[in-house]
Amino acid sequence: MLIDCHGHFTTAPPALGEWRERQIRAFEESGARISPDELRISDDELRTAIEQGQLKLQRERGVDIALFSPGAGKMAHHYGDADTSLSWAHVSNDLISRVCGLFPDRFVGVCQLPQSPGDALALSVRRSAVELERCVEELGFVGCLLNPDPSDGYYEAPPLTDRVYYPLYEKMVELDVPAMIHVAMSRNPSLQGTCAHYLAGDTAVFMQLCLSDLFTDFPTLRFIIPHGGGAVPYHWGRYRGVMQDQGRPPLEELVLRNVFFDTCVYHKRGLELLTDVIPARNILFASEMIGAVRGVDPETGHRFDDTKYLLDSIESLSEDDRRAVYGGNALRVFGRLEGVLREAAKESGN
Repeated sequence: MLIDCHGHFTTAPPALGEWRERQIRAFEESGARISPDELRISDDELRTAIEQGQLKLQRERGVDIALFSPGAGKMAHHYGDADTSLSWAHVSNDLISRVCGLFPDRFVGVCQLPQSPGDALALSVRRSAVELERCVEELGFVGCLLNPDPSDGYYEAPPLTDRVYYPLYEKMVELDVPAMIHVAMSRNPSLQGTCAHYLAGDTAVFMQLCLSDLFTDFPTLRFIIPHGGGAVPYHWGRYRGVMQDQGRPPLEELVLRNVFFDTCVYHKRGLELLTDVIPARNILFASEMIGAVRGVDPETGHRFDDTKYLLDSIESLSEDDRRAVYGGNALRVFGRLEGVLREAAKESGN
């Protein structure tokens, strides 16, 4: 089974974006709230958006299941206040739930959290634990997106290892679900979103984890760092050396029991580096289609985000490692995924 652990609903019907714009504008102009009931999207609109977008490419590339979340850049946690973020998370997650209900054998939900920056951070983390529980217990989701920078480009929040996040981590452990670390948009003109802000966030969080004892407090807590880990595989020796200089444990002991990387790396040499440096048991297949890079690579004739094509061309992966990367690791890291898939198969009669 080929499981793509990193998919976003980037092709959502325009009505979603229009509702969000109205929500932001109403709050900024008068503090008013826009009801989620005012959003109207039909099942036929959802089917069209999925069948002509993500599902079309999944079928072409042989992807069986995609773990599907709201568009990461659109999370935009800095807008409004904590109630704004909570309402936006509810709307976004309920829409993902509808997609998964329409295509239960193709998509499994991963939720957006109602995070907010500044003084609202602690409240929003507690609310995130509640929303995570709702999405897992009521909607059948198997994980969440965790934004290390709810200020969206200015990194004003404490590191993800700070105790302010502990209520969320306690709930993640209780529910046996991981978080994918994923920043949202960048409103900082010095940080372009997808190539600077995203990769910087990935890299920064890895170092936060290296310098903490978070996994001593939460031995079963699991994080996926996307986009191949940002700069992490390229600078593995630097991380090892700094940890050694500081008297910290080796990286294998310090983080690799709890931290995993995905394959959203859009060239063969980069994926070869990832699979050479990071143990195969810590790599999950992903493409992030239809996402940051949507064009065709003139050097290969394939879309940049066709990571299945790229991984298939890497001969150094053993067959056992390839099976683990393509699906086995996702079933292990997303502790509820196998049960959700089993229930979907039972309901469909397969």
